[in-house]
Amino acid sequence: MGNEKTNAIRILERNKIEYKLITYPCKEAIDGISVAQKLGVDVDIVFKTLVTQGKSKNYYVFVVPAKEELDLKKAANAVGEKSVEMIHVKDINKVTGYIRGGCSPVGMKKQYTSVFDSKALEIEKIFVSAGKIGYQMKVSPKDLCIVTGGKFENVIR
Repeated sequence: MGNEKTNAIRILERNKIEYKLITYPCKEAIDGISVAQKLGVDVDIVFKTLVTQGKSKNYYVFVVPAKEELDLKKAANAVGEKSVEMIHVKDINKVTGYIRGGCSPVGMKKQYTSVFDSKALEIEKIFVSAGKIGYQMKVSPKDLCIVTGGKFENVIR
């Protein structure tokens, strides 16, 4: 497995953000709990990137603990929408430039409003996708929030 740089990694480097890239063999998308097992880390520090669309048709990115579920009401409130819905898997690439299982909160086609669940604030470094299946980056959630122009809110059930 090569260590070619993903768009997400290039953006972190351009912004001089400290990160650690971890790769693992994986051919298809797996969930965050499986990622934690493959990496041999506590599932509580692995976060997944979810993309939603609001009533306004705007897209929003939510970064939440892998084993938790996004609360759509809290998510909508966090971004000032009446409601938000998960986008269809078939639309992930069109909207983000990434594929399911390799969707990073950093380096999407456009800079969407990003919300990190406030649980991330309790953790020094979290794992998020580095933009490719089998690629994870360990990085400070505060740095991720800065580079994505995001904010922290309680958005899980």
